[in-house]
Amino acid sequence: MIIIKTEQEIEMMKKAGELLAEVHKEIAKMIKPGISTYEIDQFVEEYLKKHNATPEQKGYYGYPYATCASINDEICHGFPRKESLNNGDIVTIDMVVNLDGWLADSAWSYGVGEISDEARKLLDVTKKALYIGIEKAVIGNRIGDISHAIQTYVESEGFSVVRDFVGHGIGKSMHEDPQVPHFGRPGRGPRLMEGMVLTIEPMVNVGKYHCTIDDNQWTARTIDGKLSAQYEHTLAITKEGPLILTQL
Repeated sequence: MIIIKTEQEIEMMKKAGELLAEVHKEIAKMIKPGISTYEIDQFVEEYLKKHNATPEQKGYYGYPYATCASINDEICHGFPRKESLNNGDIVTIDMVVNLDGWLADSAWSYGVGEISDEARKLLDVTKKALYIGIEKAVIGNRIGDISHAIQTYVESEGFSVVRDFVGHGIGKSMHEDPQVPHFGRPGRGPRLMEGMVLTIEPMVNVGKYHCTIDDNQWTARTIDGKLSAQYEHTLAITKEGPLILTQL
């Protein structure tokens, strides 16, 4: 069941989203060779605590951290670790913020130091794919219109879109209906209506779209060891068009 939010509820989610965007802004200043994703995770938890918010995914089905930190060939759900990031790495930091019971979800990929041309193109294409998807998030369109636009663009750039993980509705629960695939045919799926709030979060691979899951039962990585990136926003469907909640 798709839960429609009121204007007041969307405003509450926007406050959570703005706090999340502030955190990503601070993380961007921290990313450099020598820092660890564990340090970033600790920073995020303390930052949220100071702002009377909590990391929603910590404890979710036993997940032990405030963030997911996925490096290089890791697609998503990477565990923060104490080993330092190296020059040339790319890392995705993904988190869900709970502020006064309302949630916002956003992931951002970062280059560490000097990155390769291939990695830079991957980051650029993945970020553009997110905004191409957002452009389709208007009243009257269907979920498949978002999916198709993202897949068409990504594949035109020579990359692939991950199939195993999708965007989703969000509100007081982290995962609500509808699911939002980043691949598929236009004109399919639920029709977008005013008051829907969902995430669009394309995960894009340099190589094949298939993934494997690590022994920790969380971390997904590319099957061929090639790079993966992700960008994600939470947005509301409004009469004025898509309203991005996780940006300042």
